[in-house]
Amino acid sequence: MLVKVKVSALRDTHWHEYALRFGLGGLATVCTGLVAEAFGPATGGLFLAFPAIFCASATLIEKHERHRKKKAGLPGKRRGQQAAALDAIGAAIGSFGLLAFAAVMWTLPGRIGPLPAFIAAGLFWILASVCLWWGWRHVRRSSV
Repeated sequence: MLVKVKVSALRDTHWHEYALRFGLGGLATVCTGLVAEAFGPATGGLFLAFPAIFCASATLIEKHERHRKKKAGLPGKRRGQQAAALDAIGAAIGSFGLLAFAAVMWTLPGRIGPLPAFIAAGLFWILASVCLWWGWRHVRRSSV
């Protein structure tokens, strides 16, 4: 499978769906700020790993896939669930990548400076995410 950008998918989404994503993302950010204010920045930072728009995007992906199959005259419930599950896997992999980023940023800035630490953390984020994605695909293929 090759990862591709599908610009035509932007036309499949209505303005109110974008507003929902924006609103839920903003709400998650505000809640994170409140947690940080109440319990300190270290605790608040843990909540930044929450994929702010995941809840909205998973339901929208499921709805769009179901609708696309229905237009073709096929039942799309299972396909919608599978598409949302695939999105959830991507969010989980990205969250572990973010955890790798946070671990590097927690330990390195005092030793090598903030900019090199940021670059190293970005590389670790990419490396962790790609390795987890590759491992997930390998396990998935061997179990099918």
